[in-house]
Amino acid sequence: MEIRAFQQIIDDKYGKRDRARGTPATYMWFIEEVGELATALHGTDQANKEEEFADVFAWLCTLANINDVDLEKACEKYTKRGVEGFK
Repeated sequence: MEIRAFQQIIDDKYGKRDRARGTPATYMWFIEEVGELATALHGTDQANKEEEFADVFAWLCTLANINDVDLEKACEKYTKRGVEGFK
């Protein structure tokens, strides 16, 4: 599946509610999921790690959707132009 397709699935399923919630509250949900991922990374439960990675990615897509960012296009900076050095 391409990033754009997954981002569209998230928007189709949750977009109306996500836009009503707005960026600040959605960002807090995203950060909560990042915290859950951090906890999972300290453990040995692979299924839990996969679940938390998926949750973080879904919430990142939500943030992108409500801020009109096409993640697939944004990621082209790593695939189209190449990455040289470090920031």
